[in-house]
Amino acid sequence: MRSYLSGLAFATVLFVAPVYAQQQAAPAAPPAPPPGYGAPISLEDAKKAAAGAEAEMKKNNWNLVIAVVGPSGDLVYLQKADLAAVASVTVAHEKAKTSATFRAPTKAFMDRLANGETYLLRLPGATPVAGGLPIVMGGKVVGAIGISGASALQDHQAAQAGIDALK
Repeated sequence: MRSYLSGLAFATVLFVAPVYAQQQAAPAAPPAPPPGYGAPISLEDAKKAAAGAEAEMKKNNWNLVIAVVGPSGDLVYLQKADLAAVASVTVAHEKAKTSATFRAPTKAFMDRLANGETYLLRLPGATPVAGGLPIVMGGKVVGAIGISGASALQDHQAAQAGIDALK
């Protein structure tokens, strides 16, 4: 009887273990670290990014503020549509600054906040509203673009057009 039970235990391990092993998901690889910081974006490239965002603004008849900052969040270029809200100047700059210093799109913060990560509201310098995107050149964050004046997703769309203008 003992050999029967040990044989049964062996068979169980032999046949069940591979099934169990197949059901276990491999742990996800940790995300790649964000790119490092580079030298600040040039005024010429900042204007190119702003021009791309401005073209998107005009195509959609939006009134936006476009801010381009260096990697530390310091303003390099600012453009305000005549009918853009005065408050959008500060908001656009803050979105760009958040995106540059955290090396992440501000939409990522907005999405995480919507998923319940309310601690993000306590991160100094984090603006969790879409419309800020890091500018990566040569594999380094050289700055960011921040847009304000339309809806958050429209601001994000205009910021993406600014990024695309640099390619």
